[in-house]
Amino acid sequence: MENLLEAKHITKEYDGRVIIQDINLILRKGELISLLGLSGSGKTTLFHVLSGLTKPREGQVILEGNEITGRPGAVSYMLQKDLLLPHKKVIDNVSLPLVLKGLHRKEARQIAHPLFSEFGLEGTQGQYPSQLSGGMRQRCAFLRTYLSAVSGKYVQAGTRGQKQAHLHGVALLDEPFSALDTITKSQIHGWFLEMMQRIDLSAIFISHDIDEALILSDRIYVLSGTPGTITHEFWIRRDRGARKGFNLTPEFLDYKRQILQALGTS
Repeated sequence: MENLLEAKHITKEYDGRVIIQDINLILRKGELISLLGLSGSGKTTLFHVLSGLTKPREGQVILEGNEITGRPGAVSYMLQKDLLLPHKKVIDNVSLPLVLKGLHRKEARQIAHPLFSEFGLEGTQGQYPSQLSGGMRQRCAFLRTYLSAVSGKYVQAGTRGQKQAHLHGVALLDEPFSALDTITKSQIHGWFLEMMQRIDLSAIFISHDIDEALILSDRIYVLSGTPGTITHEFWIRRDRGARKGFNLTPEFLDYKRQILQALGTS
């Protein structure tokens, strides 16, 4: 499997205090990996480094063989809140990454418009965020994150970008479903996994929900200690098509027990 994103020996400190130390991880093409850790273990700090929002004291971030350490914009970042702009129509919210990359608003809309159907958002283009349900707002935020992940490739392709299917990208997702109720979250998990395959997206996912991480992930990294370090890596060995009902199997419960032990909570 091709390595898309690598963190090599990342150490980050604030005000002389080391937050994360000697972090190494790999995201491969088509994977979803999760970061699990207690509050204060450094998960968000690591995301800030991976996204280029801050530079580490030591270490490198490599994307498709190129160093991107301290360079924001190379990897897209989706936060817990959808952060849709209330005064902008949905299509302008979604296409904003393309505009920020230099495309004219009309061209950005043309690229984004056909993706609404693929993301289950057809008919919402002219609406405002306040008119959408929580699940639909998260779909909008995910579509915007995808366009951010591949925006450079669309810009390079110009108007031909709208005809290019399956432009793979990398996304960092910081508890994107935490605000949803249990039923909506369960529904959007299945939709999210299907969309990842359809749009060829690879992602790193922060979650405090072990069940969610097990259902979604190919691999799970556990961050522990002060400063935070990666202490465990779990390969979730089951057929991707067998995620439905996986939470009812003995294997699921065994993984959960091991992760709880790794987190020091059992």
